[in-house]
Amino acid sequence: MARLFWIAVGAGAGVYVVRKFSKTVEQYTPAGMSNSLASVGDGLREMAAVIREGMAEREQELRVALGVDAGTMDPQTAQSLMQDPTGPGAYEDPSRDTRYY
Repeated sequence: MARLFWIAVGAGAGVYVVRKFSKTVEQYTPAGMSNSLASVGDGLREMAAVIREGMAEREQELRVALGVDAGTMDPQTAQSLMQDPTGPGAYEDPSRDTRYY
């Protein structure tokens, strides 16, 4: 009975080693390398999509904060602020037509 147990343990270990070895070898074949690179590319595309989404959200927050979409700021002033945020009109209060610092 003890021999049968050790034969089963040896066979199980052998199967495990062969499967692990074949998976490792598969990773280094051209197809395996292609799959690995494809998964890296998918990850990069996903990361770029998340970054673009965050940029769009932030742009919308800035547009609301500047009042561009609400009509509180005329488009020319908004465009000049986008091109030169520290230029003239950067600190103007449109309701009082005065500057504040």
